[in-house]
Amino acid sequence: MPGETLVNGQITDSITQSNVTNLAEAPAVSMANTYQVFGQVVGASMQNAVSNQQGAATIDLAVTTQGTSVLYNLSASTAAKATSEVLAGHPVAEALTAMKAAAAAI
Repeated sequence: MPGETLVNGQITDSITQSNVTNLAEAPAVSMANTYQVFGQVVGASMQNAVSNQQGAATIDLAVTTQGTSVLYNLSASTAAKATSEVLAGHPVAEALTAMKAAAAAI
């Protein structure tokens, strides 16, 4: 003890030990809280990603259904023209057309 005080020494020792315990545990507790928050944030991010994927799949299905409906309701010549306009400039479609032409030339 640094000096005599009016407070009982056992009380000051008890408070000192309690403070030391709090100071010693503080880094571990703060890291545990950080890891818990990080886990919750990652979980929420995964839930948002799944929700966005489900929404995109729904929109993709609606677009595909609408496009198929439009193609079935058009005449053959109009459908061919619309298809060529959609695929014009698309690199995959152009590559497939070039491969088809090369195969037909053989």
